[in-house]
Amino acid sequence: MFITFEGIEGSGKGTVIAGVREWLRSLPQGGPPLFCTREPGGSDLGRELRALLLDARRSIAPEAELFLYLADRAQHVRGHIRPALDAGTVVISDRYADSTIVYQGYGRGLDVEELFRLNVMAVGGLWPDLTLLMDLPPQTGLARARARNLREGLEVAEGRFEAENLAFHQRVRDGYLAWAGRHPGRFRIVDAAAPPKDVLASVKAALAEAFGLG
Repeated sequence: MFITFEGIEGSGKGTVIAGVREWLRSLPQGGPPLFCTREPGGSDLGRELRALLLDARRSIAPEAELFLYLADRAQHVRGHIRPALDAGTVVISDRYADSTIVYQGYGRGLDVEELFRLNVMAVGGLWPDLTLLMDLPPQTGLARARARNLREGLEVAEGRFEAENLAFHQRVRDGYLAWAGRHPGRFRIVDAAAPPKDVLASVKAALAEAFGLG
């Protein structure tokens, strides 16, 4: 099974994924084999591209940004995600193709349908079985993300999207909801503004249903 987490900056994807990993490993017999990864940066090439894409000192044209993300994703799928799935491993990814469609499409203004076609090529037709959209107001997410980067000393190294204005992040949030509305069979929307324990409980309930865990 292939599961992805999506959402605006500061939506808590990483924290929830850590909680999910702990929960799955606590299941009888240790739970299913599990591979957790992220985009950008889930491969050797991706880690180099991540440094370029998230560096706040860089100005990158939307089209150039798009193709860097597609290169990261193509390598990630070919080298890591598909082999893991073929081996019967559950794959959980912090971001995937939906991020590019939303950020570069709804956020940057590139053509959403063309972005979808390019992503189909990059991933070889591989789409998640389940996508959990961590949804919250952009003001809240942006404040969280900027505080996290400040705390971890990442304002420059990973702060390029956090440096975007609130209007951009609102377009991204609206874009995620619109895109999820077009794919209701795959997306589950989670209230990421709720208390952390309630967020994790909602995610676990969605995953338990997906895994058929009573």
